[in-house]
Amino acid sequence: MIPWLSEQPDQFPCTDQALTEPNGLLAVGGDLSIERLIAAYQRGIFPWYSDGEPILWWSPDPRLVLYPADFKYRRSLAKSWRRRGYHVTVNQAFNQVIALCASERSMAGTWIHADMQAAYCRLFKAGYALSVETWDGSELVGGLYGVKLGQVLFGESMVSVATDASKIALAHLCHQADLYQIQIIDCQMPTAHLASLGARLISRSAFLTEVRRWHEPI
Repeated sequence: MIPWLSEQPDQFPCTDQALTEPNGLLAVGGDLSIERLIAAYQRGIFPWYSDGEPILWWSPDPRLVLYPADFKYRRSLAKSWRRRGYHVTVNQAFNQVIALCASERSMAGTWIHADMQAAYCRLFKAGYALSVETWDGSELVGGLYGVKLGQVLFGESMVSVATDASKIALAHLCHQADLYQIQIIDCQMPTAHLASLGARLISRSAFLTEVRRWHEPI
């Protein structure tokens, strides 16, 4: 049985109780308040569910992570960046980035529905989220966003509406990781795309050790 969450925002089951199939499903219910979301991410737990469903909470094992120094910045990406003339900003258009991520996934269905967008925008306003934006002139053509606690960035989504726009956002973030105080990027579920950029799988227990290690800022 998957437990339902109580009204207490910081009450979550131990992640060891998560299912192996589907991988990482841990709990159901609760809300998307700032307090509950922070408590979840501190424990390596994140919400992921379709609109109209109860909130589902996950902590998969293993976990895909990217250490900034491991990012594979290939010559072809550098050439693409120079040729296209994109410029990158950080925390200048969070709401636009999350809306773009949602719109680009709307045809196939998305977990970034209105309630999720509102919740993460509240997190950003409270200082617990980050966005990276890639621009072609004044047009937003890609980027990424995630939850940032201490020196851990819990990546939520990336988007491109122009060639290499999301890769360039990630490249910028990894290259400037010391400036933004990021030691590890949580990529959540395994994808071939992120693995090709340098992300690797580690056990859930190792991931939680990293979260505890880097949770506090310098």
